[in-house]
Amino acid sequence: MRLQCEVEVISRLLPTCGLRGRGRGTRALLSLGRPGGCGGGGVYLMVCTARDRVGARYKVQENIERFFTRFVEEGKATVRLREPAVDVCLSKANASNLKTFLSAVRLAHQGTDAGALPLSTLVPAKTSEVEKPKAKMIITSRRDYPLTKNFPYSLEHLQASYCKLARIDTRVLCLKKLRKLDLSHNHIKQLPATIGDLVCLQELDLHDNHLESFSWALCNSTLQKSLQFLDLSQNKIKALPIQFCQLRELVNLKLDDNELIRLPFKIGQLDRLRFLSAARNKLPFLPSDFRKLCLENLDLFGNPFEQPNPLVPNIQLKIPLTLLECAARATVNSRIPYGCHLLPSHLCEDLEVAKTCQCGGACLSSFIQITVTMNLHHVAHTVVLVDNMGGTEAPIICYFCSLDCYSQFLDRYLQSNG
Repeated sequence: MRLQCEVEVISRLLPTCGLRGRGRGTRALLSLGRPGGCGGGGVYLMVCTARDRVGARYKVQENIERFFTRFVEEGKATVRLREPAVDVCLSKANASNLKTFLSAVRLAHQGTDAGALPLSTLVPAKTSEVEKPKAKMIITSRRDYPLTKNFPYSLEHLQASYCKLARIDTRVLCLKKLRKLDLSHNHIKQLPATIGDLVCLQELDLHDNHLESFSWALCNSTLQKSLQFLDLSQNKIKALPIQFCQLRELVNLKLDDNELIRLPFKIGQLDRLRFLSAARNKLPFLPSDFRKLCLENLDLFGNPFEQPNPLVPNIQLKIPLTLLECAARATVNSRIPYGCHLLPSHLCEDLEVAKTCQCGGACLSSFIQITVTMNLHHVAHTVVLVDNMGGTEAPIICYFCSLDCYSQFLDRYLQSNG
């Protein structure tokens, strides 16, 4: 029987010499068996580590003074031996496997017939069995990229930059413990939807690639619950899908040096977002929902923002309102539940992008649209200048559901401007 865990062997004689144990374990493989198999000799507990793969052996039968199992559910236990006077401290073990292993050791101590015990052959451990699982791998050139062997499944941080990758390696998508994935400075053109299967992924860096889009399927994946950092800067993205704002755990979003002509319509839903940079894109204005953001740092430098003119509205009003518009407004305003099991999918999509009037009401395809100036300090503590003239203002879209709402706004605007 074998058990992988961390082990620290502490001599109980050390305190009498004025010495103390290190206080931390090392990766080890524990084996319960007989030398040379089950042919003869007593039952031993063997501890193999990376430094000592041959292993240290301790007799088990009638040699255990006490078991300490108070924290066995946490994968911790201690076996106190009489000779030599040491404590074998186990940690970071699988709780179920640890219980089974300790039961076998207890039976061996009591002298149970060896035929009834799950004994192993006491042989030196393999390097892979005692090495600490690799959690981080950094690759910064094509020649160092592994082509003939798999990535360690224990990886939590993988960087593969400057490797001229044209697509994401399917082997990477099998690393279920991955928390940080850096594929910057490659030639990736498309993202597979299976990235969403990386349930622990918190940081995704795709800086300096050839991406032209960000899949809506990724926005509907488990990334909704895990992704906190996303770098899509220096790509060729023109727009992000409506579903992008479902990535509500995002804290840091980088969109610099793309070809964006608009930001996500419902960007205000990203209520955890604190750092946003979309410098050097092609943004003519900001979406209405931008007002809802609460940022620490904002960078929109180098965008060709249009000069707003509230007196020149874009009128899309349909009078009288269509039955569809009335029903849609009532559904959104009254927060009536809906879904594809109740309504056609295209109607659900329309309701998801309902615009909000200054009065708080909703409008879909019948509205008045204008652009007004907003000081970016209203949504961010620190603002990078929008242009070389020292400005921190940008145009933002406003919607009105009726002529009355627009008239009220116009009266306030004219009064404030004399």
